This record gives sequence, structure tokens and C-alpha cells, in this order.
Amino acid sequence: MSSSPIPDSSSATLTMTDRTKKKPSIDRWWGLVAVVVALILVLNFAEPDPYNRILVFLKDGIWVTVKITLVSFVLVLVLGLLVGLARLSKNTILRGIATVYVEVIRGIPMMVQIIFWYFASPAIIQELGASLNNPALSNFRPDGTTMAIFGLTFGYAAYMSEVYRAGIQSISRGQMEAARSLGMTYFQAMRYVILPQAVRVILPPVGNEFITLLKDTALVSAVAVPDLTRRGREFMSSTFIIIETWVMVALIYLIMTLLATRLVSWVEKRSKFER
Repeated sequence: MSSSPIPDSSSATLTMTDRTKKKPSIDRWWGLVAVVVALILVLNFAEPDPYNRILVFLKDGIWVTVKITLVSFVLVLVLGLLVGLARLSKNTILRGIATVYVEVIRGIPMMVQIIFWYFASPAIIQELGASLNNPALSNFRPDGTTMAIFGLTFGYAAYMSEVYRAGIQSISRGQMEAARSLGMTYFQAMRYVILPQAVRVILPPVGNEFITLLKDTALVSAVAVPDLTRRGREFMSSTFIIIETWVMVALIYLIMTLLATRLVSWVEKRSKFER
């Protein structure tokens, strides 16, 4: 009579572990997103006046805020990478220029930078155009949204460059040496070996910079850009409804930052790797 094989306890444990790993985990923080959305809906249905009026008035400001955030962040990623690489360059002049840029920009408040780009930089360009007898420069009239994006980009690129630099320096030097020994140039090794690993390392701080940038877009309201904060101020000034206006503005900013946080968390989990 043949006896049935006794299952190995270790293999059974491994099987249960694999099943546990494969089971999708639900991010519980989505519950907070649902609560904030539900609160906005309750306020709009319970008291359409003024909350519904406020939401309709703020609608275009929401899109301006989202546009400024996305465009600025893409430019910040590009400029920050270039400055970060310059900070690691063996060229003394290039490294010195990048270092001065980072130290100066990080020492000036973001509000001051945005105001400078909107008011001072056009005046400089106009004076330069007048001295060169160039009508195009002397009649330069910038768009508020464009100058706000420039201000946020140049301000946040200084911080992002340090994030890139830290991520690149966290990769072992042996990785670069191995790539160079295979015949790669410095730029090829950086592109195909170092940067792909560094990007995974810096995802959490990059996500934090994105969320901070989203909130700091409220500063562009100081230069007459019709973003969410500016539209809230306009509604308050025309109706003298103070509390309800800023409650709705705060809730909209909260829902946007919570959604951005969940998106960043999802990207981190998708790109997570064992070190």
C-alpha cells in the first residue's frame, strides 16, 4: 500500500507567503480623499448658496493652478537635472556657476522671486531694448502666467538639483567604473546606468517637491494670475463672504494635494526595488 507524500512545512510556508505577497494592498489613505470629497458635496447640496456659487466661481482658477503646477514641474525636472549634473562636474567654472545659482536662489524667498520675474525682469528687458534701439525688446509685455511659471521653475530647480545630486551620489562609484570599463562614455554611463538607478532613489523627495510646488502656486496670486487663491480673493472682495469662501478654497487645495500624494505613493510602489 503506497503512502501519500507528507507536504513539506517549509514549502507550505513559502506558498502562503507568496499568496500574501500577491494579494493587492489597498491604500487606506484613499479614505481621507473620499471624506474630503464627500464634505465638499455635502456643503454644496446642503447650502448651495453660497458654496455652489463659490465652487462655480473658482472653477477656472482650479485649472490655472493645475496648469501652472504641471508645466512648472516638468521644467523644474529638466533644469534641476542640468544644474545637478553641473554641480557634479569636474569643470571648476561650470561647478562654480551651478553652486552660486543654487546658493543664491535658495536664499531668496519664493514670493520675492515671483515678483521679481513679473515686475523687475520686464523692466530690465525694456531698458536693454531701449539702449539697443530694439522695438521688440523695448515694448516687451510679459504674460503673468508665463512669468509666474518662470519664477517657480527657477526657484524650485535649485532645490531639485540638490535632490538629483544626492541621488546620483548615492549610487556606488563602482557602477560608473564598470560602465566606463565596458567602453561607455561618461554621458552614456550617466544616461544608461547611473540616472535610471538614481531616479528610483529620489522618487520620494521628488514627490514631496511636487506637492510643495502645488501649494506654493498660491503665491502667483500676488502678480495678478487668476489662480485658485486669486479667484477666492476676488469672490470674497465682491460678496464679503469670508468664512465660506476660504473653507471651500482650503478644501479644494486639500483634495488636490491628497490626490497628488496618492499618485506619488502609487508611483513609488510601482518602481520599488530591493537594494
